[in-house]
Amino acid sequence: MNLSSLRLMQLCSANLPTGAYAFSHGLETATEEGWLTNVEQTQKWLEIQLDYALGRTDLPVLLRLMTASADNDIDQVRYWNKLILALRETSELRLTDCATGKALMRVLSHQNHTDTHSFLHQESDVSFVTAFAFAADKWNIKHEDACLGYGWSWLENQVAAATKLVPLGQTQSQQLIEKLQPCLLHAIQMASQVQDRDIGESLPMLAIASCWHEHQYSRLFRS
Repeated sequence: MNLSSLRLMQLCSANLPTGAYAFSHGLETATEEGWLTNVEQTQKWLEIQLDYALGRTDLPVLLRLMTASADNDIDQVRYWNKLILALRETSELRLTDCATGKALMRVLSHQNHTDTHSFLHQESDVSFVTAFAFAADKWNIKHEDACLGYGWSWLENQVAAATKLVPLGQTQSQQLIEKLQPCLLHAIQMASQVQDRDIGESLPMLAIASCWHEHQYSRLFRS
């Protein structure tokens, strides 16, 4: 145990005030439309996102942003920040990323300013991935540990949303997290092998669910 491990726990805590709990990432529409009615269907929905959305998009970009932050390479930070935002397929998914990114930057505002940090505060839209990478680099968190923390935060939020929406029992939710843990480890391993040209995968049903959620009559989650 060391300070960076404690910082990682802080960064991944559900109590971190980023507002991630307020977004469902299309999950609310998927349950409303009857696509997800039980724990097995929910598991498959989240497995696909771990494989494609995290393993081939978010986590590879996170790794590159951590390297750019360590090198204080503002051009690369700007490039990867713009790319990850461009890969958000709906206005809702982009809002999720930008709102949580901005909130995380506020949390980190007490940290000493570097050129990269100043740049992030000047940007109108900062991805949560970018803010997370900056924090992980400055707190000396290892790349693989940062991926694990980022993935765990995403998974915990999604299962919490599914618990309310599908709905799932508390025991089912814990069993679901246990079953998805190997998928998260696989996504982290995959992220380290993805080449620049292969970053970014499309999940059409997720995009459709997110679009429909913007106009859904009754909603628990933000859009």
